[in-house]
Amino acid sequence: MDVGFGHPDFSASPGDISMKIAIASDHAGFELKARLVPFLTGLGHAVEDLGTRDTTPVDYPDYAEAVGQAVLERRAERGIMICGSGVGAVVAANKLPGIRACVCHDTYSAHQGVEHDQMNVLVLGARIIGVELAFELVRAYLGAIFSAEARHIRRIAKIHALEEKYCGAKPPAKGAGQ
Repeated sequence: MDVGFGHPDFSASPGDISMKIAIASDHAGFELKARLVPFLTGLGHAVEDLGTRDTTPVDYPDYAEAVGQAVLERRAERGIMICGSGVGAVVAANKLPGIRACVCHDTYSAHQGVEHDQMNVLVLGARIIGVELAFELVRAYLGAIFSAEARHIRRIAKIHALEEKYCGAKPPAKGAGQ
C-alpha cells in the first residue's frame, strides 16, 4: 500500500522482507562494510556495494550521495552508509531531497527511525561501534516497517515542505525514495 509521498507501507512481518540494499563507506568505514556485506547477503538481501574498495582515503560525501541516489532511483529499497563517526555522512546524505538518513548507534533509534520517520538510509560510525552492534543495528533497521500513522505522515509532509521551501525540491516522485 502506498502511504503517500511514494513510500510503500511494507505489510510483511519484520524480518520477512528480502530487500535490495545499497551500501557504501569511506575509508574509515571500509572494514566494517566488508563485514556487513556478507552479513546482509546471509540474511537474504540483495546488496549493491557502491564502494569504497579499500582503506585509501576518500571523501565521504561522494559515497553518501551514491547511496542516496540508489535509494531515490529505486535501485535499492534502503541504504546503509558507513564513515568514521557517522556524522559527516549523515549530513551529506540528508542534502539529497527525499533522503532521510539517521546516524544510529542504538537499536531503538535504528527501528524507530523507520517506524516514525521513514528513515531510508542508516548511517553508522565505524570508529564508534563494533561489528556485533552493527549487525544488531542493521537487523533492527531492516526489520522495521513504517507505521503509516497519520501523525507520522503529517510530519513527513512537513519535512518535504521544508525541502521545497529551502532547496526548491519537490516531493519525491511516487515510488521514489523509500
